[in-house]
Amino acid sequence: MNKRRLIKYLTLFLTVLAGITVLPATAQVNFKTKQWSLQLDNTGKLTSMKSLALQKEFIFADKATALMSIKKNGAILTPQSCTWNAKSAELLLSYPQAGVDAKVKVQRNDQYISFELTQLTRPEEVELVLWGPYPVTIADTIGEVVGVVRNSNFAIGIQALNIKTLGGYPNAESDIEPSYDVFEGQNKVDVKEDDMSKQLFRGEVARPTDYGAVLQAYCRNRGKDRIIENWGHTAYLAPAFNDGGVVGSKIALFGVANKDVLPTISQIELKEGLPHPLLDGEWGKQALHASESYLIMNFGVDNLEEAMAVTKQAGLRYLYHGDPFDNWGHFQLHAKEFPQNWASMKQCVETAKAKGVRLGVHTLSNFITTNDPYVTPIPDPRLARVGSSQLSAGIDANAKEIGIKDPVFFNQFQNNTLKSVVVGNEMIRYGTVSTSAPWKLLDCQRGAFGTTAAAHAANDTIGKLMDHPYKVFLTDYALQEEMATTLARLFNETGLMQISFDGLEGCWSSGMGQYAKQLFTKTWYDHLSPELKGKVINDASMPGHYFWHIYTRMNWGEPWYAGFRESQLQLRLKNQQFFRRNLMPSMLGWFSLRPETTPEDIEWMLALGAGYNAGFGLATSLETLRKHGLKDELLGLIKTWEQARMKNIFSEAQKEEMRSLKHEFHLELTGDNEYKLTPVYNAYFKHTQQMKQPGEPVFSTFKFNNPAATQPVSFIITLAASKESDPDVTFDQISIGINHQDALVLPVSLKRNQFLKCDGKVVRLYSRQWQLLQTIVLDKPLPVLSNGANEITFDGKYSDENGADVKLEIRSNGQSEVIQKKH
Repeated sequence: MNKRRLIKYLTLFLTVLAGITVLPATAQVNFKTKQWSLQLDNTGKLTSMKSLALQKEFIFADKATALMSIKKNGAILTPQSCTWNAKSAELLLSYPQAGVDAKVKVQRNDQYISFELTQLTRPEEVELVLWGPYPVTIADTIGEVVGVVRNSNFAIGIQALNIKTLGGYPNAESDIEPSYDVFEGQNKVDVKEDDMSKQLFRGEVARPTDYGAVLQAYCRNRGKDRIIENWGHTAYLAPAFNDGGVVGSKIALFGVANKDVLPTISQIELKEGLPHPLLDGEWGKQALHASESYLIMNFGVDNLEEAMAVTKQAGLRYLYHGDPFDNWGHFQLHAKEFPQNWASMKQCVETAKAKGVRLGVHTLSNFITTNDPYVTPIPDPRLARVGSSQLSAGIDANAKEIGIKDPVFFNQFQNNTLKSVVVGNEMIRYGTVSTSAPWKLLDCQRGAFGTTAAAHAANDTIGKLMDHPYKVFLTDYALQEEMATTLARLFNETGLMQISFDGLEGCWSSGMGQYAKQLFTKTWYDHLSPELKGKVINDASMPGHYFWHIYTRMNWGEPWYAGFRESQLQLRLKNQQFFRRNLMPSMLGWFSLRPETTPEDIEWMLALGAGYNAGFGLATSLETLRKHGLKDELLGLIKTWEQARMKNIFSEAQKEEMRSLKHEFHLELTGDNEYKLTPVYNAYFKHTQQMKQPGEPVFSTFKFNNPAATQPVSFIITLAASKESDPDVTFDQISIGINHQDALVLPVSLKRNQFLKCDGKVVRLYSRQWQLLQTIVLDKPLPVLSNGANEITFDGKYSDENGADVKLEIRSNGQSEVIQKKH
């Protein structure tokens, strides 16, 4: 054997040992991990993704595409040749149609393979590089954010290994990824009717297709200013941004058994230097405490002790201030609650820490209020601009019409709430733009937001400021970075332990879409002190592929738009699908504990949370709790359920029942080592005032199926007041009859905003805030519900016309189940 042939075979032998096989006959290269193989042909096309254990191919061959494509002059171009250099572990991809060659460094690891673009000829001419889309036949579970697709026994995933490599496909120059918006069309109550049967996707790192799914990522060249469509503007200046360009873009691909997906991503984070937060010593995506519930309640130095006492009574560790800031931008705190600003917050944090309570705050990310020093009295030049023009003529300090050379950035009104411009150190608001040349801003308000009106010369720059419907301004990237750093400094100086990056879409103001929002959170994360980094629970208004490695969880669902149970219920349930698809801790969203909130409402929420192992945020106030007559019962229920959930005492069968929403549950701690779980069956009925002839019956008849054993009836009766009903009309002589038993007449006059409640033993009358008004003395036993079908006759007398409907809830308790606490 001659020397050249010996070297050739030795090289082949060594590459096989490394998990990389070159097949000379077809000029293909095959990369292997412990569980999976990936194959490229001689044009750089990815032709195989195979499970080694299953010996099953997962590439959809008809749609096979290149490992890496480039975009030049508006066209996506694939390589025409691919050569493997075993010595340097590099792929050489050639794009002769563009005069471009690329070197891609390949690194095989136990469970994944990384690919990094290390060299590119004429990189300034390449608009972006595209990894994929890689077509696979797996479609059972598609994690659109995390970038993992799974079937019953195998998973394939993609991970961007640096922040400039974006998950998804470059459909928009703005880099705003597609996402379902519950607020679209001002529909805030819940998911749109047309979407009830759909999965609600947020992103497309993994995207479903008719044959399975695709996995995809890209990196954009941001070396030049660009005019793009962005956030309701057809013309928006995206300034140049120096991040090194497309060279350095890097991804990982992996194929593993389902049980190894999270361990593989954990390994990737650690080996590739990605964020790897630990909560109480556990990786955030698997940490027991990642889905901890919390109390949302304003507090300050004067009432912190009371707020902490309530938090501990509920068995919770996190107390979260929903509105702590006097301004957004510099993040100065409300002086009444925190007289010494951040020093007062630090005092609160230290006091709370000594009691085992962790404090958090709510933010609106890069939103800047109009009272912030970034705006007034001298506006910061780094406030985000849609774009700029020049004054066509000089103006004095009183001019109400301002001539501009080009109206393109100024006459866009779809997302233009404050209609504000800046010239020098003056902010000006305008009403509209002239409809033809000479172009003018009309109906101008000079010296807006506390700035000083001044004269300005012809050709002075006039910038159209970007704003948000919350009536706030936004940032360019430099100011965004400063604000994120300020937030990190707030946490470092005070020791706060929880944050929500609400309004994260505000970072789109930089013209860099998902890239900018993830840079904001990464900047905050990177600037946290070692004592806090990775330990602060954080969520946001929207997720992101790289951001997945930083955030603890998401917690969507708002309580402001309907009743306790109804507000955004379907969205909350669909979010659970999203969390599971994307390998995240589950959360139910925010709920609001109001004066009328019932123990039954609270247990409904708690059982749903236990079913999904999902936490929640409960918004209330000390004033509400002081007035609520059942405060101790409500907080005790939260403590019992949440401690049980965190101890994972429920079986999968029990959790499935809780998720079904077919009935409710009651949980009580019966001893040191056991709980008693009782199913509760209920139905709601409505009795309406009827105007009939004298003597004609006006009672209502209802059917109730009782799956439980025979038992005295339990019920809750209220007046369902409406705008049309007379608030002074009462409902008297309430009678309930069951299955032709003698009706029970309750000697009470039920008024608006009162509750008449029976627990199967005692009937009590409560005020709207659940203060006990009267315990009703009965002259006969309660009617009895039979097992199975029951006919309920309900009647009463209205004190006058135009009375409100009566809402009747019938309840029965099923067979209790004793659960031993797990050790």
